[in-house]
Amino acid sequence: MPSTTRRDTVVAVPPHVQTRLEAAGLRRTLATRAVIGLFLAQPAGGLTHAQALHALNNRGLDINRVTLYRLLDRLAVCGVLQRHTDDQARTWRFSLAPAAPEPGEEGAVPRFECDACHRAFALPEASAPTRAMAQSLLDTLARLGHHGERVDVSVHGTCAGCVEGVL
Repeated sequence: MPSTTRRDTVVAVPPHVQTRLEAAGLRRTLATRAVIGLFLAQPAGGLTHAQALHALNNRGLDINRVTLYRLLDRLAVCGVLQRHTDDQARTWRFSLAPAAPEPGEEGAVPRFECDACHRAFALPEASAPTRAMAQSLLDTLARLGHHGERVDVSVHGTCAGCVEGVL
């Protein structure tokens, strides 16, 4: 089924995202631009595949659900999106990856993920100790003959905004 969309659904692709797309060999298709636009409009929140499909349909994009799933996965692999597990819903959530690591950083900044609202908060002050711990894990894997790609660190709980709403 062909994808159709309204013009206001598609946004310009930021340079750092374009660089990641090109490095991965991904084209900047209409669907790709619409998905990136969806996440640029909601940088702090994570979306499940179903939520992304619903939001894109509401924006006028008729996209096949399997095509969207593959696109979300490819965008996560090339570093445009971050994919993390939502244990409560037993599904993946996707969110926009940071534009670029801080100087001296090789990986993602550790983050806090609110299980109630699914927002993610970067914890840059924890970056140096976390990088040391991650490197130790990767070194241990290497000694065992394995090749670790990356270590993602996230702490789950309830953010201050959601806690205040409960009290």
